[in-house]
Amino acid sequence: MAKRTKKVGIVSKYGTHYGASLRKMVKKIEISQHAKYTCSFCGKTKMKRRAVGIWHCGSCMKTVAGGAWTYNTTSENCLNPGGGGCGEPRSHHCTPSSLGNKSETLSQKKKKKKKNTKLSLPW
Repeated sequence: MAKRTKKVGIVSKYGTHYGASLRKMVKKIEISQHAKYTCSFCGKTKMKRRAVGIWHCGSCMKTVAGGAWTYNTTSENCLNPGGGGCGEPRSHHCTPSSLGNKSETLSQKKKKKKKNTKLSLPW
């Protein structure tokens, strides 16, 4: 039997619609959602997707909640409270520079304000 598609695979149903980049992204998602995964309860490769986030094992008949497209979600998708890549301390994380420097005294702030208020007139 001859191969039906050379490189488009499951997204051949879309034809030339939607653009190549979007079809490549959809291909990756559709392949992962239609794949069979290993069941974490019985160890067999029978875990299939029933609906968004619902996975069912055909062997042990367990139904579990999982990811939308894959059975297991990666730890990258989980929220990481407290930063994620930023090397600043938590007290300075994502704060404006005027609020971040706590050691600045009132007199230093006044000096900065005076420097900023000087106007240069064009004449």
